[in-house]
Order: sequence, then C-alpha cells, then structure tokens
Amino acid sequence: MTTTTTWITRRPHPDGVEACIRDTNINVWGLVERRRHGLDDARILTSIQGLTAADLEAAWTYYAEHPEEIEEAICRNAEA
Repeated sequence: MTTTTTWITRRPHPDGVEACIRDTNINVWGLVERRRHGLDDARILTSIQGLTAADLEAAWTYYAEHPEEIEEAICRNAEA
C-alpha cells in the first residue's frame, strides 16, 4: 500500500519546500486552491493531465496532516 509520505514528494523551492504529487510539479497547495475555488474532484481530475483519484486522496490526506505548511505555501504564492 502506498502511503501519503511516499506519494508526496517535498521539492526544494526558492522560498522553502513544496509538497508535490509523486515526482511531478503538481503541488498540493494548488490542488487545495482549486478545491477552494469550487472545483470538485472530478473537475480537478479532468483539468490536470495525468492526475489520478489516488493522487487527490494523497493530497487531501497530506493537507489534513500538514495544514500549516500548505496554508503558508498558499499565502506565499498569493503574494507572488
């Protein structure tokens, strides 16, 4: 069974570290933002090529376990 800790890759970023899905540039904070803007999982899946339902499950779990990290990334990217 794949766990969130192996599904999410923490990648270096100029302002710290960003949590990404597997070895992609799809970051967890971006997925959380899409959900906040009203997109459901089905719409998110169709809008990002290669993203899977398991990826989203891992992202939501990671966010639940690390809300401060993801909220900080959202704020950092909103200011950029």
